[in-house]
Amino acid sequence: MLGHSSSKPPAAPPRAVSHGEEGEGDTCSICFEGWTVAGDHRIAALRCGHLFGFTCIQRWLTAQRSAAKCPQCNKKAKRSDIVLLYAPKLRAMDNSEHESLKKSLEEEQSLRRKAELESAQYKLKLQVVSNKYGQAQQELQELRAQMAQAGRSSAAVSSPSSSSSSLHCGPDGPKVAPYSFFDAVLVSQNGGSRVLSYCESLSGLLASQPSPHAALVPGWGVKKVSLANLKSSQYIPIHSNQIRGLSLSRQNDSLLLSAAQDCTIKLTSLLTSTVVQTYNTGKPVWSCCWCLDNINYVYAGLSNGSVLVYDIRDTSTHVQELEPLRSRTPVASLCYIPKAASSSFPCGGLIAGSPGGGCFWEQVAESTYKPHMLPLESGGCTDIQVDTESRHCLVTYRPGRFNPTLRCVLMALTRTPLEDLNQPPSCSCSPVQTFNAGTSCKFLTKNAIFNSPDGDGALVCAGDEASNSMMVWQAASGALLQKLPADLPVLDITPFRVNSEHFLVALTEKMMKLYKWK
Repeated sequence: MLGHSSSKPPAAPPRAVSHGEEGEGDTCSICFEGWTVAGDHRIAALRCGHLFGFTCIQRWLTAQRSAAKCPQCNKKAKRSDIVLLYAPKLRAMDNSEHESLKKSLEEEQSLRRKAELESAQYKLKLQVVSNKYGQAQQELQELRAQMAQAGRSSAAVSSPSSSSSSLHCGPDGPKVAPYSFFDAVLVSQNGGSRVLSYCESLSGLLASQPSPHAALVPGWGVKKVSLANLKSSQYIPIHSNQIRGLSLSRQNDSLLLSAAQDCTIKLTSLLTSTVVQTYNTGKPVWSCCWCLDNINYVYAGLSNGSVLVYDIRDTSTHVQELEPLRSRTPVASLCYIPKAASSSFPCGGLIAGSPGGGCFWEQVAESTYKPHMLPLESGGCTDIQVDTESRHCLVTYRPGRFNPTLRCVLMALTRTPLEDLNQPPSCSCSPVQTFNAGTSCKFLTKNAIFNSPDGDGALVCAGDEASNSMMVWQAASGALLQKLPADLPVLDITPFRVNSEHFLVALTEKMMKLYKWK
């Protein structure tokens, strides 16, 4: 046995000391005597951090030899691991309760993140169910339309009518006005309506408006108008500020995309009348639309000229930003034109219109967009609408110094042929027809281009603020078919069809005016 420099015998393994024991932190856990700040029994520590009297731990490790371990935690140790501590007074603070609370907080935060993730997943599941329900509703509407068409066809065989011939135009213009007033619906008693949309699956119209009960439910939302009885059926609160854009999903038109000045775009289920997803854009939003080549993507046009791309499967933020190439003026209109392999303009992408001009963002890959500046007049563009079938777009210009009237210019989208493999083809547009309206343009009216109900080409429809009316032209000839009175400035125009009957609706700040195709 080795000799000892002290009369103290080798200590037995230390016993466990409870947290509440008197004198904890003042005694050596080997000999249970108080340590000193100098001398042989001064405070010493091992690499594991446990504290002992210097002579006690030295004897302990010497006795253990090659199998030496810390008396407290049994980690391997040797004499060279001993470190003397120079502390005149040492007392450890009991922070066990603090650490316990900290651990509990981390567990609560983890559970909260898990709950948020589950909530997002349930929202997506709800969207899938809503999509399936919307498809079933659409199939039901189509079946009803086919049954109604079959009934009218039978009646037409037994009693032929010559009234359809009166819809065609002669050399001096139309013989009979194609649209006649059908009905008017009050949307907002105090005004403030701005944009309009048609939901086929619910057979109803949607109009934005401020809350009719602002004291109880402040903000903005949409008013549902049922086409079954042409009465306002429900108000759905959505945003905290003015709504500037509405767009329904082509796959499920009961899922509404809305854009507002409260710096958000939102997805709302019209079946449950609830907001299912909100995206913060950081800037006021002036327009929005769905991607027609991929139902998972939506777009938001901001006040600074940028366009944000969102994947609705990602519930956090945008996946891409398309920055303006020229001026940073608000993106007043957004339209998506889908790819068409057999068309002379096969490209698919996003057409963004602003007072600073227009840009076609060609989608060359799922996350790759190539910009093409459109040769529009600078400083006057208020709206761009697209006819996806004819691949034409309708550009609206406000009155200016050289053109004193509101003009709607029908533009044909073009693509230069691929001549040099190193230089990809460019996309542009060229004017086809110009339509002139009144001399006033205080509002950014959303005009329309759509197929004529009689199948004879396309029609162009625009609001005329000077006469508080809506003007209808033949797109091919430029001939004015008629002016439809609206009593107030027209802010949005939407064509729709119900049971094979064609309608045109004009939205003012208070009313919907419906006109029926004869």
